[in-house]
This record gives sequence, structure tokens and C-alpha cells, in this order.
Amino acid sequence: MFKELSEKDFLVLRRNFESERQKPSQLGKIFWVILFLQAVMFLLEFFIGGYSTFPSIDTIIKTHLAISIVLCVVSVVYSIPVVYKKSQKMQYLIFQLVAHNLFAASTYITVLVVISAEFTYTVENLLNFTYTTLFIGGILFVVSFIRIIVQLKKGSYRKGSKKDKLRGKLESKTLISIILFLGIGTTFVVQYLVRNFDFNGMDILVFATIFIMTFYFMLYLLPEQLITLYCKYKFDSFNYEQNGRLKPVRDADGNVSTDFEMEFRN
Repeated sequence: MFKELSEKDFLVLRRNFESERQKPSQLGKIFWVILFLQAVMFLLEFFIGGYSTFPSIDTIIKTHLAISIVLCVVSVVYSIPVVYKKSQKMQYLIFQLVAHNLFAASTYITVLVVISAEFTYTVENLLNFTYTTLFIGGILFVVSFIRIIVQLKKGSYRKGSKKDKLRGKLESKTLISIILFLGIGTTFVVQYLVRNFDFNGMDILVFATIFIMTFYFMLYLLPEQLITLYCKYKFDSFNYEQNGRLKPVRDADGNVSTDFEMEFRN
């Protein structure tokens, strides 16, 4: 898929590392925040799950608990400097796993247990809701993945490209597209809930809507995060030196390259 692409085609994705927002030491701190939030989310999931009649909910919660415990233990290990300095690629992979476990898996499971605990429904309606929301999420992921692949092949992620220089405007347009797509998907979900479930109080509906939107947003971000992870393993310049400095981009001869103004590929 990426055989015809070179390092220069991905350099815009390197900006998160240039800004040090995803520096190993920063991720080590973020792990502790995620650990706390994951504990809160699971308590919510477990408490409400006690009132849920969703099919096989006990198995789902127990399985998710086991996965969460493993991820939390591993994230604590990779928050230790002596560990992440030797394996920052694996640390980044763990970061993506724990982030999606918290903001995608946990939020979605919580929505299911809340709806099944608070709304009056038939099992058929509940399963249809589950299949529908997952289907919308799958479409969102595929559309996002295709979008970023097309942009990569056009050279949009090259530093110095015309689109890179106009990236601020493009990101605003992209944000509008994200909001529009999420809005359409979420509106469909809300309409399905209103038509097929009997509920008392708008607070539960608002809660479910926010969590569904969070789930969809994480699916939209996932393709770019996966490609960034690919770059971490493929290109040395997406990683940091032992002293915390980002490794430089090098040319084919191994010399440090300072010319990032890549010619835009037509």
C-alpha cells in the first residue's frame, strides 16, 4: 500500500513529535491520567452493568475488565523512563491501545449498559441498535482511512507542499467535515433511540449521545494514528534520541537533511 511512498510523504505527521506533544516522557505522564480515567469509567460501567439486561453483558464486562487490567499494568511499566527510553515504539503502540480502550471501547460499552438499564426495549431493538451503531462506526473508519490514503498519494502530507502551507484552512474544513459526518451519524442514532425505546428524562439521551460521538470520533482518528505508528517503526526520524531530542531526517546517503520544502507531487 505504501511501497511507492517515501519518508518525505509522511513528514507532516512528524509534527506531533516535533512539538514534543507525543514525546516519550509526555506519554509516560499521560499514562497515569488515562489509568485514573479508565478506573472511573470501569466503575461506572460495572455499577450500571448490574442493572443491565443486555445479552451476555456479564461476559462482555469481565472480558473488558481483563483486557483493561493488562493494558493498565503494561502502561504503568511503559511510564518508567528506563523502559520507554529503550522501547519508545512499543510505548507509542501501548498509548494508542489504552487511549482507544478508554475513549472508544469503554464509552461504547457504557452506552450499551446505560440504554439497556434505563430504557424500555425489546432484545431485538437493542441488538439492532448495536449492529447499526457499529456499522456506522465501520463506515466512518473506512471513509477516514481512504481519505488519508488519497491525501498521502497526492502529497498532502509532504512538508512544503501547497496543501501543507494551507494546512490551517484545510484543517478547519476537515474539522467541519468531521462535525458534519459525526452529526449525521449521531442524529440517526438518536432518532433510532427515540423511535424504538421508551425512556424517561433527556439526561440519559444526552449522555448516550455524547459517548456515541466520542466513540465515532476515536474511530475517525484511528487511521491517522495507525499510519503514524507505521512511521514510528518505518522511519528513524519519528523517534527520539536517548537525550530526548527528536532524531533528524536523513537523506539516502545518511546525511542530515534540512530541506523539508518538498516539491508538491502532481
